[in-house]
Amino acid sequence: MLGQSIRKNSAILAGFAALTAGLIALTFQATAGRITDAERRAAQKALFEVVPPTRHNNDLLADTLVVPAEDAAALHMDQPALIHVARQDGEPVALIVPSTAPDGYSGAIKLLIGVNLDGTVAGVRVLRHGETPGLGDKIELAKSAWILAFDGKSLSNPSAEDWAVKKDGGDFDQFAGATITPRAVVRQIKRVLQYVQDHREELLQQIRANPEIAP
Repeated sequence: MLGQSIRKNSAILAGFAALTAGLIALTFQATAGRITDAERRAAQKALFEVVPPTRHNNDLLADTLVVPAEDAAALHMDQPALIHVARQDGEPVALIVPSTAPDGYSGAIKLLIGVNLDGTVAGVRVLRHGETPGLGDKIELAKSAWILAFDGKSLSNPSAEDWAVKKDGGDFDQFAGATITPRAVVRQIKRVLQYVQDHREELLQQIRANPEIAP
């Protein structure tokens, strides 16, 4: 009797587990499309803040270049390491580089850095960080306009030597009581500008070799 009871309970538990797993799978399938769409919209919104729709008419999420592993490591890019291409009527106007400033006060600061084809900054946005509220979090556009100071800047405006916070003798403001955070962001933007400048011809060749992807 005891053995039969154990077998019966085990069968009930197994059936319940199978039913639960089935329900979870069905729920996942039903919501996966919506989750993917939401993630796509969020990613697209961030890209649009760097290069607005008025400046391009291609699919920024799909129109990408693969960055070689060595270069991706130097720029602290996540995998897959992709640069997004903004085009207007087929002609490239800007590159958007997702990269990471590794040396923030509280760790890594994930950034989107847009670089126009003339080498100027199209825009910069902070995607994720763990900086101190009220101090380092002023890198967020929602908390401060500080990040907008990079728009239109290049390695010649200011000079490469002046790509630093004012405390280090450079041109960019730091925050009262929080120098490490803006210093990390300035350094990373400079790295990305330098990379695009040094690899300009290679990047343009890749762009021309890839067909335009319309939205």
